[in-house]
Order: sequence, then C-alpha cells, then structure tokens
Amino acid sequence: MAKIKLTKNELKRQKDQLKRFQRYLPTLVLKKQLLQTEVRNVERQIEDKRLQRQEAFEELLEWVDVFGENIAIAHLVQVKEVCTSSTNIAGVDLPILMEVKFEAVAYDLLAYPFWVDAAVKKLQELATLDMVLSFLEKQAALLAAELRVTAQRVNLFEKVKIPETKENIRMINIFLGDQQTAAVVRGKMAKNKLVRGTI
Repeated sequence: MAKIKLTKNELKRQKDQLKRFQRYLPTLVLKKQLLQTEVRNVERQIEDKRLQRQEAFEELLEWVDVFGENIAIAHLVQVKEVCTSSTNIAGVDLPILMEVKFEAVAYDLLAYPFWVDAAVKKLQELATLDMVLSFLEKQAALLAAELRVTAQRVNLFEKVKIPETKENIRMINIFLGDQQTAAVVRGKMAKNKLVRGTI
C-alpha cells in the first residue's frame, strides 16, 4: 500500500477516487456479464457449425467411391470473393463473414460425369462451413481475451482498489480526528491557564 498524506486535501482526493471506482465498477460488471453471454453464444454457434460440417463431410464420404474414378474436381471449386463485415460488442470489434462467392468454373460436360455438379456444390458447402468456423473461432478468441481483461479489472476494483481507498479514508479520518481532539485539548488547557492567569 502506497504512503498517503494525512491531510484534508488527501481525504477529499481519496473520497473522490472512491466515488469514481464505485461508479465505474457496475459498468465493468455489466460488460463482463455481456461478454460472458456473447462467449457462450459464439461457442454454441461454433458447436452447431461443427455438427453441420461433420454432417456435410459424412455426406461427402458417400462420394468417395465415385471420387475413386480419378477425376480431379478440386480446381472446379474456386473462391471468387469473401464478403466480410464487423460488429462491435461491448467494445470488441468482431469480424463477421457475410457471404462466400465461388467462381463459376466452366468445364466440358462431356469430359466429366453427371455427378460433378452435386460434388462441387458439396465441396463449396464444406469450404463455406470451414470459413464460417474460422470467423467464429476468431470471434471467440477476441471475446475471451476481452473477457479476461475485464474480469481482471473487476477483481482489481472489487478486491484491491475500493478496499484500499476505504482503508486510506479510514486512516485519514482517524488521524484528523486525533488532531482535532488534540487541538480541542490544547485549547482547553490554554483557556484554563488564561483563567488561572498563568500565561
């Protein structure tokens, strides 16, 4: 604990500081609660998208035998544009994936089997789900980092700053009270000496 001056000015400064801490703490607590809610929402979305991706991948596994024909179709799935945005939640800028546009790659219909169109759509779906998961994981990491910092600040105010300031105020009040009592006693002693005529 830092050494403080035992003066009325310091008492006023400590009281003002305590008011600021007590005014700021509820805002931090609300921010912490909001961030906790958002972290849970994003984690739920990640879990849902992972399940969707798993289902899409299992559907794709049904195509494995067909892919065994040694026909290369990976070059038919090309990302043309990734449309992104951002939003601000509790002071955290979060990236949002709006849309993934794929290049319409032309191919010779006679050179490829009939199932290629369906396989390309399934691969595009998987690629989109992978990108969505990537963005959600970035959001979760950003929110978790901000939640950690906010929780530390809440703990700092609740467990350190507010109790320390209250203790400083108590010590200053005791000292000033003792000073006032001593001044009154000295005043009475001086008055008694005046009355007795010893001064």
